[in-house]
Amino acid sequence: MEGIKKVAFLTLGCKTNQYETNGMMQKFIEAGYEICNIEEKPDVYVVNTCTVTNIADRKSRQSLRRIKEKGKTIIVAVGCYAQVAKEQLENMPEIDIVLGNKEKKDILEYIEEFLKEKSNNDGKRILQMVEVADISKQKDYDEYGCITYTERARTEIKIQDGCNNFCTYCAIPLARGRIRSRKKENILKEVEIIANSGIKEIVLTGIHIASYGKDFENEYKLIDLLEDLNKVQGIERIRLGSLEPTIVTEEFVQRLSKLEKVCQHFHLSLQSGCDETLKRMNRKYTTQEFKKVVEILRGHFKDVNLTTDVIVGFPGETDEEFETTYKFLKEIAFYKMHIFKYSKRDGTVAAKMPNQIDGNTAEERSRKLIELSERNMKMYNEKYIGKEVEVLFEEKQGDYWIGHTNNYMVAKVKSKEKLENMIIHIKVCRAEKEAICGEEK
Repeated sequence: MEGIKKVAFLTLGCKTNQYETNGMMQKFIEAGYEICNIEEKPDVYVVNTCTVTNIADRKSRQSLRRIKEKGKTIIVAVGCYAQVAKEQLENMPEIDIVLGNKEKKDILEYIEEFLKEKSNNDGKRILQMVEVADISKQKDYDEYGCITYTERARTEIKIQDGCNNFCTYCAIPLARGRIRSRKKENILKEVEIIANSGIKEIVLTGIHIASYGKDFENEYKLIDLLEDLNKVQGIERIRLGSLEPTIVTEEFVQRLSKLEKVCQHFHLSLQSGCDETLKRMNRKYTTQEFKKVVEILRGHFKDVNLTTDVIVGFPGETDEEFETTYKFLKEIAFYKMHIFKYSKRDGTVAAKMPNQIDGNTAEERSRKLIELSERNMKMYNEKYIGKEVEVLFEEKQGDYWIGHTNNYMVAKVKSKEKLENMIIHIKVCRAEKEAICGEEK
């Protein structure tokens, strides 16, 4: 690897991708590479791609093309878009190496092989290296080893991969395969390393974390893992990634509410507030069942904060179905809603459904829900004026230190002291559109 010393990364998509980027970075660090950014003219540039929507696909392609304009960097496309669209990437001359999700953990070996071949070819351009295994056949969880974390206050830790749900709109099972849970011993070991590094908050991430442990022969499930993580010294907050609503039962929440480190913020993946639409999506619950989940959480957590994902413009969504969704969302009053316009994904059931919704209709529905979400957040933030909250501060932006409350509200405070990675109580003096502002107690 003589002469190859700099590598840069671009991560698109979810927290799981970010965790895996950290894992890939670790391989390069151990091999003597310097991690840098694109402006520093790296020898290798890795783009960890996403394919959750058509927009994500486009961002992946655009990012790869823009990088080549920067110079003679070796460009590597890895991850979900590379997994499902390798033929498209093979037709992009900008890209040198294409790797799927299974190949991510061995990225350094693939790059070394490519460089060796290039060296033997007197440095001339060689054909792409394309390695994309059939992810549906993978049964074991891929470990990245112990990762050196660069975060200061909060970091993701991956606990599982894959999904067995096969919602009719979703291409993620095609990109990630079936569920594969990580052994608890490896998770606990990594969390202890994280705690010893001074990081106070962990975010459990994966493709479908509610399914954690379902592929184990024993009865060890997500709630059991949370109880064990709650005992790790040094970790002060445990935050859950997106949760499938069906996991939230009275028994689950009773046990959860006894864990003082678990944050009072839950992201429940709803997708639609209309039962007919949910059926076409192949979601495994009704709106009434979802409402019961909300009642259970709000009954056990005093300051619980609920967020969600909603898809508008799903095939066959009539005006009446959308209005039903709107009324349901208004009734639930989520703190924040992530609104997505339906994106047709090749290989999914929904892509072949009749009555595809036109873009203008989807855009108008999206606008209405975004406005509702913004009103909800503003009203919720205003309720905290005059109250005291606990904030884990992460970074400074301008004159303000920025952090998050236990229930994931953005909090800002002016301070002459360095507050990074400190948990401090503040009194809220005013509320902004997307944040609360306070003063130190």
